[in-house]
Amino acid sequence: MAELFTGTGIAHSILLFAVVIALGLYLGRFHIKGVSIGSTWILFVGIILSHFGLRADPTVLSFMKDFGLILFVFSIGLQVGPGFFASFRKGGVRLNLLALALVLLAVAVTVSLHFITGESLSTLTGVMSGAVTNTPGLGAAQQTLSDATGSPEVASRMASAYAVAYPLGVLGVIFLIILGKNLFKVDTASERKSLDDGQDTKDTARRMHCQVSNPAIYGKTVREIVKSSSARMVLSRILHDGKISVPGPDTVLYEGDKLLIVTDWDDVDPVRIIFGEEIPLHQADWDRMDDTLVTRRLTVTRSSLTGKRVSELGLRKNYNVSLTRVIRSGIELVASPGLILQMGDGIIVVGAENDIKAVSRLVGNKQEHLSKPNLVPIFFGIAIGVIFGSIPLAIPGIPQPIKLGLAGGPLIIAILLGHFGPKLRITTYTTISANFMIREIGISFFMAAVGLGAGETFVSSIVGGGYWWILYGALITLIPVALTMVVARLVFKLNFYEICGLISGGTTDPAVLAFCQNQYGTDYTSVNYATVYPLTMFMRVVVAQVLVLFAL
Repeated sequence: MAELFTGTGIAHSILLFAVVIALGLYLGRFHIKGVSIGSTWILFVGIILSHFGLRADPTVLSFMKDFGLILFVFSIGLQVGPGFFASFRKGGVRLNLLALALVLLAVAVTVSLHFITGESLSTLTGVMSGAVTNTPGLGAAQQTLSDATGSPEVASRMASAYAVAYPLGVLGVIFLIILGKNLFKVDTASERKSLDDGQDTKDTARRMHCQVSNPAIYGKTVREIVKSSSARMVLSRILHDGKISVPGPDTVLYEGDKLLIVTDWDDVDPVRIIFGEEIPLHQADWDRMDDTLVTRRLTVTRSSLTGKRVSELGLRKNYNVSLTRVIRSGIELVASPGLILQMGDGIIVVGAENDIKAVSRLVGNKQEHLSKPNLVPIFFGIAIGVIFGSIPLAIPGIPQPIKLGLAGGPLIIAILLGHFGPKLRITTYTTISANFMIREIGISFFMAAVGLGAGETFVSSIVGGGYWWILYGALITLIPVALTMVVARLVFKLNFYEICGLISGGTTDPAVLAFCQNQYGTDYTSVNYATVYPLTMFMRVVVAQVLVLFAL
């Protein structure tokens, strides 16, 4: 039994991880003046216990750190993948340029400290990796150094410098985000509302009630009208001669017909031009005039429908039912014929009760099916991500190839899988709670492993002269982040949540992301984190290796 508490076996390591994570999460519940660092406490609990001799098996430690990081970034990638490219189009170039500036500013401060203090560039590379909390950069630099010199002492000193600088790399960025929120007088509710209001409405649905008053379409069929227009629209109901029905492709429109139309916000004006001005009707008016047609929301729970287009369901032709809107991630989309369906989508259908029941059987509409996790795409994606991250990439002018590592590779694959998976008929749906569980387990494993690994040499490194590394790390952390935040806010007028995502992704710091998510809420931070993370990770790995090569 004593071996369980004082040994280094597998059971001891598992017990130690459980204690570190439990204590860290418990301490994360407490707030000081309304502020909590959340799961970052796990890192410091690990450092304290490791310093006092509670050590995990090195193999277990390495595995838990890497696997935890993979789970964390992969779950983020799956979550933000569907909106990643849209967010990139709406501001990703600007965000990535700012993130690149953040990386280069850190390099500039590191090189300046080398010339000012005389500290070796290889040691300062370790300090920089800790200051920007970039473990893959440290690993790549150590591997490059080992391949070039074979000196374990220099690599060990670099790791100690990394461990000393890492805690402040987390706390310093969190401190600047809190300080920036106060200095910029940020009202989080207002900032969130501005992002909600500013979301791209190109694909979002808008219901219109129009009366046919355009002579150019009198006597024409719905098919002819829709085919001749580029506007995306669905005709949900028609009132003709006092009778309400679901219009089909061959339905002919006449003067005075009243229509319930679902279209994009961007296409409201073209729809008015095609059919006529809007009239004062509401959804309840249609329901009151004809109770034979009902509106129902169904849920796509058949995985076989993932990747199918709305037109492939043939709802109008086969069931005399109109599909007007698709609800995905809380956003109503126009059910245009080319829209690709995903498992978990909500669909709004209009038709007779019996016909809707038939459609319900077609799409599944069984909530219990959504609770079953789709693990095959997740672990297959992780496998592809690990392979992708391990591919050496040759850069002209750099003698050693670089790698994206176990963080960058899985994140990129997860983003691609989340975005293109449904189009390739790959079911990637997971419930929000399941995604959050994977994410929290991953970050907890990662934090505990980093803390337990750094605690052994943390105090001795500081006493042995490494206290200067704390100052160097603080400068490398604070100067670039502070400058970037000021420029992002005052020059580029970025929203506070965009800045949080930019800084946490630009420092490749999952702890800062976790803090921002827990403290300020919303997924906007994660989307912007994932927007800049791939390029930033690539650059952090490259510059760490380049600095080490210059140090030789």
